[in-house]
Amino acid sequence: MPFESELFEAEVLAAFPAEVRIPARTVADALAASSVPSPRILVVLDDDPTGTQSVADLPVLTRWEVADFTWAFNHRINGRRQDAVYVLTNTRSLDPAEAAARNEEVVRNALAAAALETDGAGGAGSGGASSKLRLGFVSRSDSTLRGHYPLEPDTIAATIAAVSGEPTDGVVIVPAFPDAGRVTIGGVHYMRGTGDDAGKLTPVADTEFARDASFGFENSELAKYVEEKSKGRFRADSVIVLTLDVIRAAGRDGDPQISARAIADAIDSATDSTPIVADIVTENDFRALALGLEEAERRGKKLLYRVGPPFVRGRIGQEIRAELSGEEAYAGNTPSDAGGLIVVGSHVGVTTRQLKALVEQHSAARIVEIDVEKLLGGDSEGYLGDIVRDVVESLHSADVILHTSRLLIKADDAAESLRIARAVSAAVVAVVNRTLKTFPPRFVIAKGGITSSDVAAHGLEIRHAIVRGPMLPGIVSLWEPVDGPAKGIPYIVFAGNVGDDESLAQVTRKLSNTF
Repeated sequence: MPFESELFEAEVLAAFPAEVRIPARTVADALAASSVPSPRILVVLDDDPTGTQSVADLPVLTRWEVADFTWAFNHRINGRRQDAVYVLTNTRSLDPAEAAARNEEVVRNALAAAALETDGAGGAGSGGASSKLRLGFVSRSDSTLRGHYPLEPDTIAATIAAVSGEPTDGVVIVPAFPDAGRVTIGGVHYMRGTGDDAGKLTPVADTEFARDASFGFENSELAKYVEEKSKGRFRADSVIVLTLDVIRAAGRDGDPQISARAIADAIDSATDSTPIVADIVTENDFRALALGLEEAERRGKKLLYRVGPPFVRGRIGQEIRAELSGEEAYAGNTPSDAGGLIVVGSHVGVTTRQLKALVEQHSAARIVEIDVEKLLGGDSEGYLGDIVRDVVESLHSADVILHTSRLLIKADDAAESLRIARAVSAAVVAVVNRTLKTFPPRFVIAKGGITSSDVAAHGLEIRHAIVRGPMLPGIVSLWEPVDGPAKGIPYIVFAGNVGDDESLAQVTRKLSNTF
């Protein structure tokens, strides 16, 4: 559909009802009521680790064997089993065949672990009447629409059907991430402007993210995006669109159950993985949607979710966690006197600006660059050895900013672009891991989706962690590793495409003892 070159959020929203205030406790209570006698846990397949930035006090896994799920399902935080567990699949860095295989493996192992929690008569974790544990599945991806869609929800649905015989009626698509400026209004996904452009909306297809080498797209209207990405398998006019008229159906009455029934009624016709897209502008919209989805599932609808970061927080009725202070980041651990390690791999514009601001402000930091052309074209092992020595020596007295060269090297072929990205990420991981084994840093910040995934799973060898909460409001999560060589070192997962120009410096300042 054609778009005006300049749209103002207030004018676009004027056509829709005002939001309905819904306490998080209302959603949590509805979830608790439906979890008797069989508790439900959402298994969140996160295609990079930045999906955890909107939640707090939840387990996260970088491995997904049955034993890992058993740990997560039984781990208690503040004395209770949690309503969701994140699994770091990192599939956005994989080709389609690899991504599908990994999704299938995760789902099969999660269902197998859930089956161990039953009395044997309820099926393989499928939610049968005698099952002690029910699973729901969330395919968490990018709020700017990049990723393996519809491959991932298709694979999850097929695997559930193969294991349990349970069909999927609908796939609920909610990319909105208001904390990071991504909102959906009238079925169209937008980015909010910042600074001088505050109050303005840009259709996401008109941004740099739509030109992604591997996951580019042309449509901001989500129904048309679904048709585009499914290559016509799902026609745009077959997509169920939950506009704000439905999400906010309670209107002046303010009774969230009115909206819940309206949402459930709207998706009642969903069958055979019907795509369902939802408008979201505020946290109250997430909570209204959560109540409606809970009502639909109570009526018997089988749903999967393809979502941006804050959906899970709203879906489980979790309060918004205030940003962590530096003291809270180190709570329970004694910070070392070493410098911290800030690793920057993302090449999107906002990351490059954040890196520039950090370098300009943090004069005490040591800057170490991984030259990608040298890495790809010569003696990579010797080159990386020199970098590790430089990083370790510098950490004895200063924070180290380790970044890849800012010239993005990519190929015309999407698969070759992914291969280059993997080679660069492998080099970053090698430097982090050798540094950790030689002289552990005070903290680690990883900037960029693929970067933060690989640094977590391979650089720091984290297998199990707890998401403690955000370092900035609604964005940038702190993981506490609970095992492995990085135990006790705060690990900060920082998406490439969030925050303003000052955000990386702000987070570093909280953790550093030299900034």
